[in-house]
Amino acid sequence: MANAAANKRELIEGRAALIVIDIQASTFRDFSEVRSIDNMPGYADRMLAARTAIDAARASDIPVIFIQEVHRPDLVDFGRELDGQEDVHCLEDNPNTALAVEQMGVLPTDYVVPKRRYSAFFGTDFEILLKGLKVDTLLMVGGLTDVCVHYTFVDGHQHDYFCRVIEDCVGGSSETAHEASLVAMEYLQTGARRGLDETVAAMKAVAKSV
Repeated sequence: MANAAANKRELIEGRAALIVIDIQASTFRDFSEVRSIDNMPGYADRMLAARTAIDAARASDIPVIFIQEVHRPDLVDFGRELDGQEDVHCLEDNPNTALAVEQMGVLPTDYVVPKRRYSAFFGTDFEILLKGLKVDTLLMVGGLTDVCVHYTFVDGHQHDYFCRVIEDCVGGSSETAHEASLVAMEYLQTGARRGLDETVAAMKAVAKSV
């Protein structure tokens, strides 16, 4: 490793928030062979695993923030998003665009941040919310690993947050893209890739120390 003197950080530094990225109803309703967005094998199971992190966060008094991708039906806010592999998705008037309320156990007390682009930071009030909650560490679950999780991670990194991805609870457009993005995020912050069990343990430890 080039930076042999890199600081070793705790899994949770300061105050944490759990960021649930784009776990929406379509994940558990649309089982089409050809989807508007490709998912790696086992994607839905990975999203379901995020529920464990959500429940643990609530038990540890860690705020849960749901990020929801949503687009206008006339497609005016897609920009260049349809120039690649993705087809039209997450339209406001489609029931599949709703958050996966039942599977994720969404509560009225949770925070919801809608977004029009990949990053949760871009054109939203996400950082205003993080500042209000005095958050230092972003614990991320959801999808896609190689798109919205990755872009949100990078923006979080550049805004000087400690960023952690619970790799059991994220899924990519393919296994190759998923792994490549995890490697890229680990490159930016050593210790970014974390397991679900160790993250839940860290949440509990933080709760006990308060």
